[in-house]
Amino acid sequence: MTPASGIHLEVFGRPPKGVWSAPGRVNLIGEHTDYNDGLVLPMALPQRTYAACSPRADRLLRVHSAQAGATVEVDLASVGPGSPAGWTAYVAGVLWALAQDGHDVRGLDVTVDSEVPVGAGLSSSAALECAVGAAASDLFGLGLLADDASRARLAAACVRAENDVAGAPTGGMDQSASLLCRADHALLLDCRTGATEHVPFVLGGGEGSDAVAGHVLLVTDTRAEHSLNDGQYAQRVASCDAASAALGVSSLRDVDPRGLEASLAALPDDVLRRRARHVVTEIARVQATVAALREGDLAEVGRLFDESHTSLRDDYEVSCAELDVSVEAARSAGALGARMTGGGFGGSSIALLPADAVDTAVAAIAQAFAERGWHAPASFAVTAGDSAHRDA
Repeated sequence: MTPASGIHLEVFGRPPKGVWSAPGRVNLIGEHTDYNDGLVLPMALPQRTYAACSPRADRLLRVHSAQAGATVEVDLASVGPGSPAGWTAYVAGVLWALAQDGHDVRGLDVTVDSEVPVGAGLSSSAALECAVGAAASDLFGLGLLADDASRARLAAACVRAENDVAGAPTGGMDQSASLLCRADHALLLDCRTGATEHVPFVLGGGEGSDAVAGHVLLVTDTRAEHSLNDGQYAQRVASCDAASAALGVSSLRDVDPRGLEASLAALPDDVLRRRARHVVTEIARVQATVAALREGDLAEVGRLFDESHTSLRDDYEVSCAELDVSVEAARSAGALGARMTGGGFGGSSIALLPADAVDTAVAAIAQAFAERGWHAPASFAVTAGDSAHRDA
């Protein structure tokens, strides 16, 4: 019995019908490209969010959070854009979106327990949505875990839950990663077509190339709070839309990087030029990173990580002091490359490191934060995890 099962029995007076889990994600490269019809390269984290669930005969949703120690009740008839508020929107919104798609869903008793750090830019909200969505699929016989095409439909429902009910204007990368990723692989996702490709990424050992297996991906949660509904994210989306409109294209994906300078010159102001330059060059960096991984050229992957961070910091302006310091400290400790990951404005960074340099890097990052009087960061090495599934 998982911890979520025991809590569920204690809170709701009956054991759950099952426990489902979904991973957080870390994006290797391809930041702020998803809502521009671009390419992204996330991988699932080993850290997961668990949802112990029991179906109800009525339309009442009762959700208990092990982290908050609180239970919230929501009448599903009251769910819609902007309602309910708070973290329960991510749970109720999934059931609302599935109903909007014509699925016969009813109420649930749900106990949520999570290992994914909240506010770290590691997609804790998508992990919650996808764990609940996986549970609803099985409990109500929706068949949305049967294959990648079905999982993509469930991911789309989870995106609508976050966009419409929770009010966070995210793209589809997080939910796709949580539902489609495979262990020991990164997921190359084309956000325009929905096409996916699994790129081997075996770190720290296993059967990958010797070059990759001798390295780890270090994630640092800077503890600088990350939020997607404070207006900054929406401003970046609006800037990209404005740049696309000014260039007469449907999205910045359509801008040819070979003619980038001419396209930028046609934009009316420097802010739009910098936003567009980041998106167009970042899409190209995703393609280059996939090619480098296939060739086992981790030095090139590291260089692309560094270039991505510079672009996010200077052109897209979504980094912050804590992210910049964690990146520089990791580089000084021997990282091949490092970058912020996630939406920015706080959250986490990643560094590609030789396995024997991890302890040095963790200590260097912690010392750099202590010298500035910041909260201690949390750094941890990760491998590529599996997608959402039933655990028990």
